[in-house]
Amino acid sequence: MPFVNFNTNKHVKIWDGIHGTLSHSDKMTFGHFTIDSGTILPEHSHHHEQWCHVLEGELEFDINGEKMLLTKGMTAYIPSHAPHSAVAHTQCKVIDCFTPVREDFVELEKNQ
Repeated sequence: MPFVNFNTNKHVKIWDGIHGTLSHSDKMTFGHFTIDSGTILPEHSHHHEQWCHVLEGELEFDINGEKMLLTKGMTAYIPSHAPHSAVAHTQCKVIDCFTPVREDFVELEKNQ
């Protein structure tokens, strides 16, 4: 699997207002997501490390109490177990990378 075409991968609803395509290796999950304008991701945490890179739009993150408005070309790093939340001020296109694999996202793909 050295190449992935996210244009033809199965489209998955992650949460209300967040949808896109995924790919998984043995050690990580990589996603191309659209976040609808006005979407609020409530505070949560998980054992995965996460990187969220903004391709388009304005996405405000709160990571462990530190806030930043991310725009095109900016990235958030979310350590394992760090409480975080976000608000999409506009429609956003992002790339999210998680390690280890998001098994819950693997299951979403199977069930949608």
